Amino acid sequence: MLKTETIQDIIVVRFDNVNRFNALIAEPVKEQLKEYFNKPKTKLILNLDSIDFVDSTGFGVFLSIMKTANNNYGFFKICNINTEVMELFKLLQLHNVFEIYSSLEDCVESFQ
Repeated sequence: MLKTETIQDIIVVRFDNVNRFNALIAEPVKEQLKEYFNKPKTKLILNLDSIDFVDSTGFGVFLSIMKTANNNYGFFKICNINTEVMELFKLLQLHNVFEIYSSLEDCVESFQ
């Protein structure tokens, strides 16, 4: 469900063969992402390039991961959000809460 790679010292996570982030997959995704923050100062990018839809449970996971990251002095950033999903981020005023980048490259560079 999630595919992980490391670029420099940054963990990049993307969804594999999934285009909807909803209640059906939210819990296992949340648990897997939280595990990365067991180590303090973790840098994690969630690449949403394949996601066409996020429901309220998915947004709850984003907020939960952000809280976990902050509690462990980590960094959680999001990139490659499609237009429709970005409209939801804006509607919910979450584009002001998360660090969001249009590309993976820009997101990685933001850690420099």
